[in-house]
Amino acid sequence: MTPTRRPRRLRRDGIRELVSETSVSASDLVVPVFVDATLDERQAIESMPGHERVPVDEAVARVEEVLATGVESVMVFGIPESKDETGSRAWASDGVVQEAVRAITAATDAYVMTDVCLCEYTEHGHCGVLTSEAHEAWEDGAADSDAESLTVRNDETLELLARTAVSHAAAGADMVAPSAMTDGQVGAIRGALDDAGHQDVPILAYAVKYESSFYGPFRDAADGAPAFGDRRHYQMDPANRREALVEAELDVEEGADAVMVKPGLPYLDVVRDVRESVDVPVAAYNVSGEYAMLHAAAEKGWLDLEAVALESLLSMKRAGADLIVTYFAEDVAEAL
Repeated sequence: MTPTRRPRRLRRDGIRELVSETSVSASDLVVPVFVDATLDERQAIESMPGHERVPVDEAVARVEEVLATGVESVMVFGIPESKDETGSRAWASDGVVQEAVRAITAATDAYVMTDVCLCEYTEHGHCGVLTSEAHEAWEDGAADSDAESLTVRNDETLELLARTAVSHAAAGADMVAPSAMTDGQVGAIRGALDDAGHQDVPILAYAVKYESSFYGPFRDAADGAPAFGDRRHYQMDPANRREALVEAELDVEEGADAVMVKPGLPYLDVVRDVRESVDVPVAAYNVSGEYAMLHAAAEKGWLDLEAVALESLLSMKRAGADLIVTYFAEDVAEAL
């Protein structure tokens, strides 16, 4: 029987592009930039080929490299010169992110987002103030097997995150992105920003951040791995889907201007659920482990890196992401 409908008619060159349902452009992408206050020169990140930690005085040059590819936005992560129990360098006016943001905004037209968390700044590597039990275990050198009950104090952490966000805004950040998965962080930060006169600085909330195994290379890059235990008591269980909608809706209620799902590829169903649940822009974070595994397969000759990178980002856009934070941004933008 001769088919009456032939979808292949619309797959030929010329018409194929006209009817394409989803596209990725350079303006959809955000490049993570790692600025390290302990360095005098750039340092390659071994587990993330093509990416580096850069010293503060190279931050502008690094962002100019990003802009040259057509990508317009960066997210700045900082590695401080020193760490302490509460992560006080996170909100210091002369902190690594603050210094880098001042330089970048003065010298470029990049849209500058900043990651707001404490894990890179605390000696223990957790995203907030330790509970007394956790602090005692940390001082005693607790092994992972002893860490089941270890966590951070939620409410005591809120003020520190708010201070950090305000300091980033004061330095010139265009948008702040709290990533600590601390209940109430968006409301605390929104109130603090408004009180400090930064009413126009939007918040991109890491609303749905899973306790994922795909973060390993990032923790190398940002020197943010926990010194003991893990983050499963404040980051989401990878088994949970409905909870993601609770998290996203709470952050929107508290004043988030956009929400993020992290990681991206293993959670495309969640990206779609969140897109259908909230009426603010949705971001997906194409995380370091996703980047590293595709690079590793390409180095073996098993995959075409450029093709799978673009296909990965297309899948996130197709699932409903409006913007994507990705380490592939520069390569994909140049290819586009």
